[in-house]
Amino acid sequence: MEITARDVAPGSVAGISRRMRSWAQGIGLLWVLLILCGVAIYLSPSFLQTGNLLNVGRQVALFGIVSVGMTFVILTRGIDLSVGSIVGVTSVSAAMMLAAGVSIPIVVLAALAIGVLFGIFNGVGVVVLGMPPFIMTLGTLVMGRGIAMTIADGQPKSLGSAADGFHFLGGGFLLGIPVPIWIFVAIVAVAYFVLRHTAFGRQVYAVGSNGEAARLAGINVPRVLMSVYVISGLLSSLTALIFVSRLTVGEPTAGTNLELEAISIVVIGGTSLFGGEGGVVGTVIGAAIIALMANILNLLGISPFTQQIVKGAIILAAVGFEVMRHRKGR
Repeated sequence: MEITARDVAPGSVAGISRRMRSWAQGIGLLWVLLILCGVAIYLSPSFLQTGNLLNVGRQVALFGIVSVGMTFVILTRGIDLSVGSIVGVTSVSAAMMLAAGVSIPIVVLAALAIGVLFGIFNGVGVVVLGMPPFIMTLGTLVMGRGIAMTIADGQPKSLGSAADGFHFLGGGFLLGIPVPIWIFVAIVAVAYFVLRHTAFGRQVYAVGSNGEAARLAGINVPRVLMSVYVISGLLSSLTALIFVSRLTVGEPTAGTNLELEAISIVVIGGTSLFGGEGGVVGTVIGAAIIALMANILNLLGISPFTQQIVKGAIILAAVGFEVMRHRKGR
């Protein structure tokens, strides 16, 4: 039987069924989010204070931007463990360029180029060399962290006199809302459009659903895989620029464990680790759930160490549920 793109695209019978499951998951996640909001209001009246809500929004944006990139990768049945180290390399590189007097537009372009290069490096390893994404990006994670430490001599790098001019990106406000939130909203809108209304988006789902079927349908699978790692690297570097702008310092350790945060957000948001199912709407809700839970624990004075236990349990529960659901779907 001939396999066509229609058989693996979101508009097929399988694609429609996948979207219906996605909507059901989205509704469930919204209920979880609403319940968490109710719990937060009950446990801490200060939760509804404007300053606290803006802090939650910033956390959602910072973790959400890199998680959108991770969503593209996981939709193709891949993984990107290097996002945290990309943030570290970009952070110190941008800080050092700014301190040296390089103009802000050039710094922004150069920083984003760093993420693209890391994405190409990961893509070449996965596509050309055939390395498993986990191993390839794990190696890049270690290498990237070493690069960040080396060029920064293991020390934070100040932005110097450029700190004030660069602060708007991560610490500024637009119409009373933090700029990172506006950036996050724009990225989510673009990502949603790309995944749901473009040929490339359909190809991402097709490759994740069945790579061999996608290849037989005429989809350039290597190009799709290369593209999603580039997108992930690009958004990681953008996250780094926001970090540097807000903190006014480039930390070689910036982004440590960010890959785990991003993966947990994507999985909690309903994107399947087995590929081909999910999307950025769920990722937004997943980011909100993670940020809200962290905020509740902070307001209650829970130890950061205990918070790590809670996050780990949530990740295990989400992955366990996904594995069981996948087995039942066979």
